[in-house]
Amino acid sequence: MSEELELKLELSPQDAASLEASLLLPDSMNRARQRSIYFDTPDQSLEKAGLSLRIRHQGRQRIQTVKAGNAKSAGMFVRPEWEIPVKNDTPVIACSSPVHMLIGRTVEDLSPVFEVSVDRRIWDIDEGGAHFELALDRGFVVAGDRRSPICELELELISGDPAGLFAFARKIDAAAPVRLGVLAKAEHGYALLGPAATVFKAEPIGLSKDMSASQAFRHVAQTCLRQFRLNERLLEDGYRSEPLHQARVALRRLRAAFSIFKSLTDGDASCDRLRADLRWLAGELGEARNLDVLLGRIDPGVLYERLVVAHQSAVERVAAVLASERTRALMLDLTEWTASGPWLRNARTEAQRQMMAHTFAVGQLDHLRRKLKKDGKHLADLADAPRHEVRKDAKKLRYASEFFTALFERKWGRRRYKAFVEILEDLQDQLGCLNDMATASAVLAQLNALEVPGASALVAPTGRKKILAAAEDAHDALVDAKRFWR
Repeated sequence: MSEELELKLELSPQDAASLEASLLLPDSMNRARQRSIYFDTPDQSLEKAGLSLRIRHQGRQRIQTVKAGNAKSAGMFVRPEWEIPVKNDTPVIACSSPVHMLIGRTVEDLSPVFEVSVDRRIWDIDEGGAHFELALDRGFVVAGDRRSPICELELELISGDPAGLFAFARKIDAAAPVRLGVLAKAEHGYALLGPAATVFKAEPIGLSKDMSASQAFRHVAQTCLRQFRLNERLLEDGYRSEPLHQARVALRRLRAAFSIFKSLTDGDASCDRLRADLRWLAGELGEARNLDVLLGRIDPGVLYERLVVAHQSAVERVAAVLASERTRALMLDLTEWTASGPWLRNARTEAQRQMMAHTFAVGQLDHLRRKLKKDGKHLADLADAPRHEVRKDAKKLRYASEFFTALFERKWGRRRYKAFVEILEDLQDQLGCLNDMATASAVLAQLNALEVPGASALVAPTGRKKILAAAEDAHDALVDAKRFWR
């Protein structure tokens, strides 16, 4: 078994041609035509277990590869893999194989599910103390009569410092814009086996009790980055409200993770810069989302038409921001920082980083619950600003609960988690309604539309007192709810 550390980047075919024409790449290059057949069971047991099994044709050779690990990552893939030569297109499943050990399947259970054919061009690169292989893949994934194009770069570290690999990735972006890759080739294939995705919600966070706090943070951050990029990819094909909303949810979750795990990163100045850039990006996407919400609450008319004009401008802004050099650089910076940033070498925070994830989670969940309990006292009597702080407290506790739930998998813990999160969701819903009122007022004021007919119903709808009372009831219920982590 070997371990593969790989940075994946996506680019357009036109930008791939520009990169090849640039002076950045060495003259010496190898070229290979690859055809890979992926196998699975009828119920896709391998995919569900986080495995992929392929037989790759390259020249006269056939190599069978099984990959496992954090395939569902963002940009940086670190995965165990097992390779053996095979004679034909029939998988070889030995008793010691991870396929057999993890799901108990034999070769008779497996059949081809899709194929990947690419033209691969390969360069050996030395940069900043790192030696790595750069591969440019262009081709297609084919499953039955469905077909999806692939154009991506893979930078696989052979030896040395990963910082050199990222430095070269930034040079690539200067020559031809690239975006962080989040889909392994196997995922491209599996995506063709079902209906096309229209939005990507947060995936379960697969933490384990043998993880340290730093490993948990890296895993959480990578999962949030992946959710953002999956929705950003959908937005590249045209604006829709739900992918934008989920992209912002991903950014909020990542910002919450930075706060929850703050004790691990104290003293790292680059952490503050990354948090500021995440806040900037979330803010840039916020106007379109606010207008989406308002447009969904009113009927056609004068106010609706004014909001439509503003919305079109906001949508154009979203496209420009997502395509900007600053956003692309932020995705690379976040990936490098989570994988190998200075925070991982700070002696002052070593004890926090090495703490077991379970112990760390208990402490954080207790802290966040206490803060929400204190800040939400007499919730119905609070002014807008402190009540908004309670809303942020509730979100942070909700995200922390989702991040850490896999660490508390006892049967009673699952029951308590379900009840706890249901109450927390109710509190968030009520506070969200109140926040929508405040946001509507700010948006309409910015558009000089507070006096337009219909505006008052958005700013001060009936039932505000009822919502406040429901929010206070939900807060009290949450305080009384049994903690799933205790």
